[in-house]
Amino acid sequence: MYRSLLVLTAAMFAIGTDSFVIAGILPNAAHSLGVDIGTAGWLISAYAFTYAILGPVMAAATTRWPRRTLFLSGLGIFVVGNLLTALVPDFGVALFSRALAGLGGSMVTPTAVAAAAALAPPERRGRAISAVMAGLSAATALGAPLGTAIGSLSGDWRATMLFVSALGLLAAAGIALLLPKIPNPPLVPLRARVAPLGDRRIGLTLLTTLLLFTGLYTVYSYIAEGLDRATGGSGTALAILLFVWGVASTIGTLGSGNLVDRLGSRRIINTALVALALDFALLPWSSAHLGTAVVALVVWGLCGWGFLTPQTHRLIGAMPSAAPMLTGLNSATVYVGVSLAPLLGQAGMAWSGAHWLGPIGTVLIVLSLIAAETAHNVIRRHTAHHAPTPHAEPVPAN
Repeated sequence: MYRSLLVLTAAMFAIGTDSFVIAGILPNAAHSLGVDIGTAGWLISAYAFTYAILGPVMAAATTRWPRRTLFLSGLGIFVVGNLLTALVPDFGVALFSRALAGLGGSMVTPTAVAAAAALAPPERRGRAISAVMAGLSAATALGAPLGTAIGSLSGDWRATMLFVSALGLLAAAGIALLLPKIPNPPLVPLRARVAPLGDRRIGLTLLTTLLLFTGLYTVYSYIAEGLDRATGGSGTALAILLFVWGVASTIGTLGSGNLVDRLGSRRIINTALVALALDFALLPWSSAHLGTAVVALVVWGLCGWGFLTPQTHRLIGAMPSAAPMLTGLNSATVYVGVSLAPLLGQAGMAWSGAHWLGPIGTVLIVLSLIAAETAHNVIRRHTAHHAPTPHAEPVPAN
């Protein structure tokens, strides 16, 4: 089982690295492809939007595929997409290749989590899922900084894309050699997968996720420009800062579960959102110096990624019967926000410059806090309305 989990974690690491690494090499990619930095942010949007929208679609369309075939097909498309990005000189083709890589990622990620659950006995299922999800955390802490450093030290952002392609190839080789046969999951039509969106409790909770991650990635998409005063324009210094952010993100992800068990999801969600709003409001000043930039990134990593566990807890608590579909919808919503953020960031840079994207993100984070409290109240009223009445007289049968 452990070898199988390792190769699934490697696949998640490759896909997570691809999600986060473009921001670190965006200025060089923009120069090479002959577009401005704001337009180059569309490379992030193309990957994230395809990943978000096609995730539920591909999960429904490939239910009958053998799991190994699905993994290898998805990783094959992922590798081809990244190789094209590394080789093509045209921005339009690069956008297509990023969307192609997003399609490959959308086929692998939800299947990897489900496969981890299927491989483990019930008493170890939670640890198996956590082990595979750790691949995404490791991508923030190691993959994105390493990819950024490769682009900086080689002087060519395309080397970073070759690095991501190599990660995908290694994961595919491991799956081909080490992954055992896994039973297919039950068939769930696409309509059933998106049905929870019609519930007001779920819609408002997902709106919280959408607003937050649009705000966060409005800054992250152009982080090389936003931190240029602290890094002095050094790609290596940026890679170190991204490493700090990634470590804090991992700690936030791993530590938030215990806090939710002790304090409940509402308190953790609200605390994280308030801290993020203050952190982003101060970014025009904190991002100007290396020491304060480190503090800002630590708060961002801890609270931004620490938000996901209590948010998932809230979703599942609102509708336990739809837990697998809700986690998938929440993940898709994150990537919808990531795909919208570069467009907002582009407009923000044209208006006020990259150093003032933080306050723009703050507005969305505050709106996210309002949505979170509204969702909490709707969930509470629904629970109270549907709670069984104590000591109720039995209703005689007709």
